[in-house]
Amino acid sequence: MASRSPSIHLEDRDPSPVMAAACAPSSQDVFCKLCLSLQPLEAINELEGCKCMFCTACLQQYVQLAVMEGGGAPITCPDMACPITGALLDSEIASLVAPYQVELYQRLKFERGVKLDPSKAWCPVLECQAVCSVQASTEGRPAAVACPACHTVFCSSCRGPWLEGHTCPEGQPMMLPLQSPGSSDPEESIKQCPMCGVYIERNQGCAQMLCKSCKHTFCWYCLQNLDGDIFLRHYDKGPCRNKLGHSRASVMWNRTQVVGILVGVSIIVLVTSPLLLLASPCILCCMCKPCSRKKKKKKRKRDPGLPEPPSSSSS
Repeated sequence: MASRSPSIHLEDRDPSPVMAAACAPSSQDVFCKLCLSLQPLEAINELEGCKCMFCTACLQQYVQLAVMEGGGAPITCPDMACPITGALLDSEIASLVAPYQVELYQRLKFERGVKLDPSKAWCPVLECQAVCSVQASTEGRPAAVACPACHTVFCSSCRGPWLEGHTCPEGQPMMLPLQSPGSSDPEESIKQCPMCGVYIERNQGCAQMLCKSCKHTFCWYCLQNLDGDIFLRHYDKGPCRNKLGHSRASVMWNRTQVVGILVGVSIIVLVTSPLLLLASPCILCCMCKPCSRKKKKKKRKRDPGLPEPPSSSSS
């Protein structure tokens, strides 16, 4: 008579080795700095410009938001600590968003390029809207521009009809003179952002500038990157020393506030870390399966009206 092998029930097994193997991170998992989690390698995209790696879902959301709110500005790496901060290629953008968003981005990018180029202007005739070439004029004075499509002649500054003895309305800003790229004359009141090229006017105040288009922080005088200079150390030495535009007491108060915030965050982390360590056994105990069974048995003893679980019989 052959002996029967004892049947093994799945519910009697210890699930901890299986769960540990399933939850253990793989050696090929990559940490995404946007969602702050480990993602499998097949769900990761690597940017060609800077080689930074993010999960595809996060990059899609980032690029979609940049297309809708960027106004055609270059879409750069989402990592603020990226040493290169390279721009995404058009092929990368096309692989992450829908075709209509790609078309929208290309149109906004073209319109932005025309707007930022002092040698180009839109024809003011609504039915035309052609791109016209603007001839360089001395001292930034307005000049006559002839549209190659509808042959309308208009002012390069106010976009009004160009007549003999034309003068622009009061308060109309003059046309920006053509500048060589990288110009950083300290006396200029209008400069281009060194990151995205948008024109920025500085009337007065602090020399630390924040571009509203790409959120890039830079020094007005030397155009140096100040994105990571939270203590404003750039104005302590070098050619821009004491050119911030604020008193020494104001700078020291700003540094004190930054240090206070960092110390406060550190204290919160130090205080909560031991509490989390002390509470971790209780959390693990609540998640433990044998403990949950004991709790159910105690509950049934207290309430005899609860039905008993079906007993499993082995053949």
